[in-house]
This record gives sequence, structure tokens and C-alpha cells, in this order.
Amino acid sequence: MFATLSDRLAATFKNLRGKGRLSESDIDETCREIRIALLEADVALPVVRGFVARVKERALGAEVSQALNPAQQVIKIVDDELVAILGGETRRVRLAKNPPTVIMLLGLQGAGKTTLAGKLALWFREQGHAPLLVAADLQRPNAVTQLQVVGERAGVSVYAPQPGNGVGDPVRVSKESIEHAKAKLFDVVIVDTAGRLAIDDELMTQAADIRAAVDPDEVLLVVDAMIGQDSVVTAQAFAERVGFDGVVLTKLDGDARGGAALSIASSTGRPVMFASNGEKLEDFGVFHPERMASRILGMGDVLTLIEQAEKAFDADESAAMAAKLTSGRDFTLDDFLKQMQAVRKMGSLSKLLGLLPGMGEMREQIENIDEGELDRVSAIIQSMTPAERNDPKILNGSRRARIAKGSGTQVAEVNGLVERFGEARKMMASLGRMGGMGGMGGMGGGMPGMPGMGGHGKSAKQVKAAKKPKRGSGNPAKRIEEERAAALRRTSGGAAAGTALDSFELPAEFKDLLPPT
Repeated sequence: MFATLSDRLAATFKNLRGKGRLSESDIDETCREIRIALLEADVALPVVRGFVARVKERALGAEVSQALNPAQQVIKIVDDELVAILGGETRRVRLAKNPPTVIMLLGLQGAGKTTLAGKLALWFREQGHAPLLVAADLQRPNAVTQLQVVGERAGVSVYAPQPGNGVGDPVRVSKESIEHAKAKLFDVVIVDTAGRLAIDDELMTQAADIRAAVDPDEVLLVVDAMIGQDSVVTAQAFAERVGFDGVVLTKLDGDARGGAALSIASSTGRPVMFASNGEKLEDFGVFHPERMASRILGMGDVLTLIEQAEKAFDADESAAMAAKLTSGRDFTLDDFLKQMQAVRKMGSLSKLLGLLPGMGEMREQIENIDEGELDRVSAIIQSMTPAERNDPKILNGSRRARIAKGSGTQVAEVNGLVERFGEARKMMASLGRMGGMGGMGGMGGGMPGMPGMGGHGKSAKQVKAAKKPKRGSGNPAKRIEEERAAALRRTSGGAAAGTALDSFELPAEFKDLLPPT
């Protein structure tokens, strides 16, 4: 959603890099570009004016003029102000002292409110709560049925005593649901009200009556992030007629320009509390202003990535897998398949890579990632027998042809997978012999063939040449001096002369893994 804004800001900040001092004209030009970027992102004009004015005031102050790197200081100022207009601090749900906690959902027609109710219920269930969905939308055709389907998918109960489709009193249903929740020991009640237009007096009055009947702990306004700065007008209308405590943004995975997210909190004074960024019920979470600002500025969102990994990977299984990776020999294609399936649970590869810092410059490549490649690899491995997964060396020509036929792929794809897996297992074994996987600073220091990870894609021949011990100097006097120094190191360093450590030469492929001396 913020791709256009991110690209425009990145180009603006690129012009500042390398300047030891920023003049007033440099700052004016930067603020002008930021203003254009925000307006193109459909941010409300009053928000843009206030944002640019604060950035300019701080950029002309001492924190930039006296900074060692003024360009980075300007980026920090923009980051701070983005966090501010996105709401400042993360706002958590207020839970009732005496359960149940009642949450009422408001929103326009088509904002995705019913699906959002299911996502919110699933989120509460994963937090250890017992949520109850209440079907108080009795106006829209099949709204009650839709909520029941969503509730079943989320694994939560639905209170729906009335059929809907214009039949039933939503105020009475909402009020009775509280007593039902207390009797059945539900500790969270989520009331899904009818979608309405801000100018619909009857439905706005109905929403106010429901609020008075259930006395909710939180009233959340569900806003479609794709409607841009029109969301501000909608939010202000609901604030005047019904009132709300926080905002939930839906469809953040769309191709809109992000004006709603950047406008609504600053304009209404109500924080964005949750965000939905996909069609699956799991594509939902707490809205963190500092993380969103980091994404907009192309600095990634590593904390969200870690949280998703913690959900997908079991701690004990991860420890056992790390031990297998260290040994190299014990790591099988079955283990590889389990790891790949765990990664798939975290979401699409393009979304995961988008959370990494510095990936903004590779957005086009990330968006063109073939998500089906993982499915093809899974099909190849699952077409193997247990013995073949455990020992790929037994895969002869006929076996590979059978696997290709069973997985709907080509023999060349089977060959490529087996070859890459063998190379990866050898590398893990080499790293394990050099002290294990821990303490290597993320494994990225010297993997050959991995772009941008320090290995520079060296061939096997280059790696083999790098492992050869260096010869002494051709100058006899210098060579004698080198031998004396080596003998002195052996005797003073505590290692016995003549051991394997004396002649060990660390391959150049792994030297950048060591800390500086």
C-alpha cells in the first residue's frame, strides 16, 4: 500500500546523502518533496501541512545543524513525525475488570466488518480468551449466516437468536448477548452491528441505542484503508453521532495509497488499534505506529517478522533442527520439508521479504516471486519414499523419473533440488566443524552463492583454491624470520608444537565470520 510513498521518500533522502552540511535551501527542497509525496499518497491536507511544518521546524534547528550526519538526522525527524501522526504509542485493548469485555464494531457498508469480527475473535482466542460473536447486523441479507460461517472458521461461538434479513431487533439481541456470555462464561463479547452510511439517521440512531444498551468497553470503527482521506469525513461523522475509542484498518494489502492510515489518527484524535492486511483470518494484528513508520521509510519490520516466526516455529523443534543443521549429516529432506512448511505458515514469501530492512529497492523482484515454487518442491519431496528422503544418494535415474512423474515436474527439477540440498548439507557440516551454528552472527557471513550475503557466489574451484595453505616468502631471510615468528607463537600461545592447529589455515570463505582482532 505504501509503495509509492516509500519510493518517493527514498528518492528524496538519497539526494541528501553525502552532504556534510545542509543549507536552508536543501531543507526547503526536502520538505517540498515530502509534501508532494504525502499529497500523492492521498493524505488529508491539514495533516500534510502540520507534518511538513513540524519537520521543517526541527530540521532547521540545532539537532540537524550540529549533527555529524545531517541526512540521517533528517530521516530520524521524519520517522519521529510519522510515528506521531500514526498515533504515537501502540494502543492496547482495555479489558473489563469484571468479564465479559464488550467490544462493539461500527463501520460503513462494505468495509469488511463481519470478516474483521471473525479475525478479532480469532486473535482473542489465540491470546487465551473465550470470545463470543454477536450477530447484531439484522439488516443486510445473509449477514447472520456469514457471521456464523466466519465464526466456525475461527473456532469461536456465535450468538444469533434472530435470522436477520430484516427480521429481529438488534438492540435487544445485543443486550441479551451480555447475559448469555455471563451464563456461558465467555470473557469477550464482540458485537457485529449493521454497516451503515454516515447520513443514514435511522441506522446511526440504532448504533447509538446499541451502545447505550451494552455499555461497551471499546467501540471500534472499522475503516476501509482504500478510501483514502474520505475516511476522515466518515470517522468524524461517527465520532459526532455515536462515538468510538479506536480504529481498525482493513485491506492494508490493497493497492491504495495509504492516506487513511496516515490521516485518521491525527485528524480524529483516536488511535489505530488493529490492522488487517489479507483475506485469511490470520492476516490481522495489533497496529504498531513505530513499525509502520519503519516500513514506510524502507527500514523493514523485523519485530513483526520475529513474532510471526515465533508463532510458526516450535521452540523445541527449532533447537533439535539447529543441532541437525550443525551436524549436517543428520539433516534430511524430511527436515527440510518441515522447515519449509513452517515458513509457509508465516505467510507469503513476498510479505515476509518485505519485512526485511533494505528490501524496498528490490520490491519489483519480490512482487514477482513465484510462490508456487515451494509447492513444487514440496510435491517432489512428498513423492519420494522415506528411504529416499533420508538418503538422496540412492536416487538413480529411474527413481528420479518416477519422482518427477509423481510430482508433476521435470527430471531436471528433481536433479536441481537434490543437488542444491546436497551442497547445503555439506556447507552446514563445514560450519558445524568450525564451531557450530551459534555465535556466527546470523549465518549470513559467508554462504557461497547467496546474493548479498558475503559469499560473493564463489565457485567450488575457488573455494578449494582458498583452502590451500599459503607458501612462505621467496626471500630466504624473510622466510627464516617468518618461521621464527611461527615457532614463537606456538610456544607462547600454549598450543603444542606440531599439532593440527599449527598448520590449519582458515578458508577465506569463512574469515569474515570471525570477530575483528
